[in-house]
Amino acid sequence: MLTLLFKNFIRSKGTKIGLMFLLLIGFIGILIGQQFQQKQQNNIAEAALYQKEHIARNAAFHKDEMGLLLYYIKFSLINKTLPLNPLAIGQRDVNPSIQSVTIRGLEGQKYDSELNNPNNLLSGNIDFSFVLIYLFPLLIIAFSYNLVSEEKESGTWKIVSVQSENTFLYILKLFYVRILSLIALFTFLLLLAVLILRIPFDSSLLAFYGLGVLYLIFWFAVCFFIVSLQQNSNFNAVILLTIWLFLIIILPAVINTYIVNKYTIPEALELTVKQRNAYHEKWDMDKKITMDKFYQHYPQFKRYPLPDTEFNWLWYYAMQQAGDDDSAKQSQELQSKLEQRNKASQFIALFVPTLHAQLQLNEIAKSDLGNQLLFLKETKRFHEKIRLYFYPKIFENAPVVKENWSKFKVETFTDPSKTNGIKAFLPLLLFNLLLIGLGWFNFKKQNL
Repeated sequence: MLTLLFKNFIRSKGTKIGLMFLLLIGFIGILIGQQFQQKQQNNIAEAALYQKEHIARNAAFHKDEMGLLLYYIKFSLINKTLPLNPLAIGQRDVNPSIQSVTIRGLEGQKYDSELNNPNNLLSGNIDFSFVLIYLFPLLIIAFSYNLVSEEKESGTWKIVSVQSENTFLYILKLFYVRILSLIALFTFLLLLAVLILRIPFDSSLLAFYGLGVLYLIFWFAVCFFIVSLQQNSNFNAVILLTIWLFLIIILPAVINTYIVNKYTIPEALELTVKQRNAYHEKWDMDKKITMDKFYQHYPQFKRYPLPDTEFNWLWYYAMQQAGDDDSAKQSQELQSKLEQRNKASQFIALFVPTLHAQLQLNEIAKSDLGNQLLFLKETKRFHEKIRLYFYPKIFENAPVVKENWSKFKVETFTDPSKTNGIKAFLPLLLFNLLLIGLGWFNFKKQNL
């Protein structure tokens, strides 16, 4: 029976066109991910080469003053890109994966990013997760909306009822054939991505695959429930497309608007301006005020008295630090609001399967907002480490030529957070069981 049902399903021209179309779009999504992966790898290689040449060139040119040299030199920190990331690019196309900073004021540098076309950022990338979240459900709806209603409308359902001992089991077999076909297509595309993108078989890949399968089953469960209502094909098609539109587009947009308005954040540009203004105004202030704040922040540097000169690097970098200190409140507020947004979106997503799947795929691929917040915190620690290393050398005017500049390599940040399996899989599993249970109840109530 299953073999016959599968042959009948796959023989349809519409089925072949739908599967080939999704296969093509999925392949394009993988290629887009590959382009993104190559771009990231090129940027990392270029950053490493640039830092090496940049430091060597400036060290050769500014041989006399350590403070002047450190004014120009940039040090890079890389947010590690997982091999799985091209499948779910997430926020990596908006937020930079490389931070290059000097030891000057951090807040004026932390939110620098690459120049991108705003229209491209608005439309986003058609990566593999986009195909999975947006397009797979449409094909599931097209394959499932008229499973029972079409036969009733054509008058063949009575024949099925007579020939089949259990019509409910027959309906389950119809869904089983379609579920198996779509999961097989999803599996094939993911294996293709593994080969093209060289993704290792690890727990992250298994989590990505498991979440994708549960998401596909969720949409089949939605179709199963709607079909169980025993309405005509037109009603099923309209209501399923309405559900798709609501869960995929309308509801996430409403949730995003709510979160943005509830947790309003200061603009990063405003924070940068605040830091720079706080620094520039120190030029016209009494040096003692600036130095007192600096010594309060770094008591270990009190051993370096302020030289009696019109300009010196101790005072200059104290002003830079003061700019960061004066904007610290706004910086903490921005960080806190972004964390609140992240927590709120994850909590609300527990009750919205489509949004939950999207956020979890990004989290598994380390391309979510949580990863970016951790990267910003690591950038701050990285910047502070460089400052504490070079401040004594600047204040003592250590010889530039005695420093081993070749040891300063590009550093890499690896996100240590782990995927919570219960949090990732349980919401989708519960929704699936609920919809399947309701559909089963409706079918049994009608003695099918």
